[in-house]
Amino acid sequence: MEDPAVSAPTAAPREATHPHVVRVVAGEFTEGADYTTWRERGTSDWLLIHTVAGAGRVVGPTGTIVSGVGDTVLLRPHAPHDYGTAVDSWSLVFAHFHPRAEWLPLLDWPVEAGGVGRVHAAGEMRPRVLAALRTCARSSTGSLAQSEMFAMNALEAALLWLDTQNPLRGRVDERLLRVMEHVGADLAGDLGVEALARIATLSPSRLTHLFTASLGIPPQRYVERERLTRAAQLLSSTDRAVGEIARDVGWDDPLYFSRRFSHLHGMSPSAYRRRWSTASAAGGARSEEQS
Repeated sequence: MEDPAVSAPTAAPREATHPHVVRVVAGEFTEGADYTTWRERGTSDWLLIHTVAGAGRVVGPTGTIVSGVGDTVLLRPHAPHDYGTAVDSWSLVFAHFHPRAEWLPLLDWPVEAGGVGRVHAAGEMRPRVLAALRTCARSSTGSLAQSEMFAMNALEAALLWLDTQNPLRGRVDERLLRVMEHVGADLAGDLGVEALARIATLSPSRLTHLFTASLGIPPQRYVERERLTRAAQLLSSTDRAVGEIARDVGWDDPLYFSRRFSHLHGMSPSAYRRRWSTASAAGGARSEEQS
């Protein structure tokens, strides 16, 4: 008899919504036996799921794995999402994220079921991983101006603890890492595909293929995201003019910068600054009331 855990669904499942992720979106919840998530094309970000209690099933291209307590699974960009509760309930912490350049060695995990990464945290490592992921989840939905950075730092801590439990020590392509480090160090410089290809000592087409396969987005979209993320940090933490910030992150045309910023963040640079100024002031007022 065919195993129901790995058989194809008899009816077409309803595809889950795709989260909007700039850097990280994280959370924690518990679901019953009927919980399932299906995204045919996955998402453009990485997805990490850590099992706190119960068990979940994650379907890969060649089979199904069961994620038990202490297991963390990792789905790469554009990997189909097909996962749900494996027993009566599943308590989990999750994080959709775009990794920092230096994280790539931390994402080379043992692969099962044809493409699903899995690392098991045992002993004292388990509560450390869980504590870091819960901090990430809380910070991800926080109102502080730098909440996203706190969330990224907590996720990095979780990945570092998981790395101590990883039986593999993989190697990131040195050419990709060289390009990503160059982008982070010189956002205002020439970061066209041709210039980046010279740094990687690859042809532009080969760099684009390698970049997209590894990170889920082509080099120019990566460059734009890094520039706009840095711009958002400057808007929320300084009072510098929008045009000056635009130039610092590689745009000479403030109007075009504003359009691209609005496309990614859902609001203009000025509105983004006002939002975070208001949130920061509210947080300060609450702190004064509690002191």
